[in-house]
Amino acid sequence: MPTIEFKKRGLTHTQSQEVLNYIQTHLDRDLSLVELAEVINISPTYFASLFRQAMGVSPHQYVIQQRVERAKTMLSKTDLAIADIALQVGFASQSHLTQQFKRLTGMTPKQVR
Repeated sequence: MPTIEFKKRGLTHTQSQEVLNYIQTHLDRDLSLVELAEVINISPTYFASLFRQAMGVSPHQYVIQQRVERAKTMLSKTDLAIADIALQVGFASQSHLTQQFKRLTGMTPKQVR
């Protein structure tokens, strides 16, 4: 049964690329599960499940990881205030960025800069 095989693998390569590109392009705004699922026209619940299979983390955690990565790059390549970077990469505030940054990297944005 090829359908069962397919479902076990998660997203197709094309679906993954579409969603990951969409996330990178729209990282600065609030990305909902519904919005991400609509990119590849599947239900949000099914999308969350397939995404986790394909990427090893939930869509929400992936988006946070990407925001932290972009912030890391901006911290080393720009002189923007940390609060401005936080907003540009899609965090609600500097403290939210700092909290997630420390959780994922073990350092604060200030330490990285």
